[in-house]
Amino acid sequence: MTDKPKVAVYKFSSCDGCQLQLLNLEDELIELAGVVEFAFFLEARRLIQPGPYAVGIVEGSVTTPEEAERIQHIRGDCKFLLTIGTCATAGGVQALRNFADVQQYAQAVYPHPEYLRTLATSTPISAHVKVDMELWGCPINKYQLLEVISALVQQRKPALPQYAVCLECKRRGATCVTVASGIPCLGPITQAGCGAICPAYGRGCYGCFGPLPDAEPRAFVPVLEAHERFPGEAVRLLRTISGAAPAFKEAASLILGEEEPHA
Repeated sequence: MTDKPKVAVYKFSSCDGCQLQLLNLEDELIELAGVVEFAFFLEARRLIQPGPYAVGIVEGSVTTPEEAERIQHIRGDCKFLLTIGTCATAGGVQALRNFADVQQYAQAVYPHPEYLRTLATSTPISAHVKVDMELWGCPINKYQLLEVISALVQQRKPALPQYAVCLECKRRGATCVTVASGIPCLGPITQAGCGAICPAYGRGCYGCFGPLPDAEPRAFVPVLEAHERFPGEAVRLLRTISGAAPAFKEAASLILGEEEPHA
């Protein structure tokens, strides 16, 4: 038996990309495995050690009745619950169903939709259980995840970026796509972490790392609308990746004239 803290990694409705970021640490992962025990991590190993676990890492959103029940058991097994990725923190791309009729989607896609057991919405883990920390991204930044796990082991506060993607653009030397090309971009209200990948290649930020804690998306709405290249582009941008994030959801509702209470 080991006295290292036991870590469990779980998957819900997602693409596995955020779990793969943990495996993509490669050399750092070997060192990390020296100080924590990955007791449950089906993406990486078959061996399963029973809980309770010191840390539970959850990827993916809740989209089925089974998942809504399963997350309750996971919460009971984990002392500290960390959700990773935009699916787990804001419902992900699949949260587009939240703004439509999921049954219509099912009828259009599946030959026998009557066999499906799905919820009408895709919701973040925090909508179902208490979450101790959220790490945003689509996918997450693997070094941010390493920093969070290291900080938990060392019993300190993790050092994560608290600034917008715009600063990453400046550091990278990327031209502002909104100023130079009139492309709508969520960079000014989105947390840093991706390295400004999209703006560096001439695309506006899609908000993958979620809204800044102190951002004012409602105040940013006029800027987005002023740079729309086709009707409804601003709403689509706000809803594509992190659409269920309260700040982005509120901004989209404001554009549509559907006022919603502040989060």
